[in-house]
Amino acid sequence: MLTLVPTPIDEENPLEETALNLLKSACEKGDLVAIEDLKPGRRRWIRWGLPREMVDDLILYNEHTAKALNRELIQKMKSGKELFLMSDGGLPAFCDPGQELVNLCHQEGIKVTSTPFYNSTILALALSGYAHKKFIFEGFLPAKKDEREKCLKQVLQNLQTIILMDTPYRLKALLQDLDKLAPKREIFLGVDLNSKEEALTRGLPKNILKKLENLKREFVLVISPL
Repeated sequence: MLTLVPTPIDEENPLEETALNLLKSACEKGDLVAIEDLKPGRRRWIRWGLPREMVDDLILYNEHTAKALNRELIQKMKSGKELFLMSDGGLPAFCDPGQELVNLCHQEGIKVTSTPFYNSTILALALSGYAHKKFIFEGFLPAKKDEREKCLKQVLQNLQTIILMDTPYRLKALLQDLDKLAPKREIFLGVDLNSKEEALTRGLPKNILKKLENLKREFVLVISPL
């Protein structure tokens, strides 16, 4: 499993409690922790009260090392290790080399999740693994079917990654519209993010319709770029 660990932008601030506890547990279990820059990463690690003896085991993962490490990390996760991915500040895999690792995890059937982060749209984008050098936040579509379909047709003309939101009771209708208008364009669906019931699914609209039993849940939907 890959767990994204958002960190404070200001390194003087404490790490979120859930993330801190998970990292302590990871140290006890011998799981993997990757950081973006060794010097500030180690400094934060010690400031947050995490085990000093783990400092030398932290994996350097950034734009210079990602390509060489991705396959090795995938194999370790497949063998049962959990990887905790951290950045220098903010959300890993958002405008970050971790995006490709998340993408590979989805392709290899490895679970991806995140410790608490307080912006569901950006979190969904990072968890999707889709390239997002440019992306469009379309937000909520019109409620009426004809207007929604017309709007969706226009939105789907964009080649970039697209983020959509809507009320839980319109999720099924939205998936059906996407299956009708863009059946071959892959999507990512993040449901009940950061909750115990969190469900992340990536695939074609028709396949996601088949997988989800309860379609009335809070969600963010990300449409893949072309």
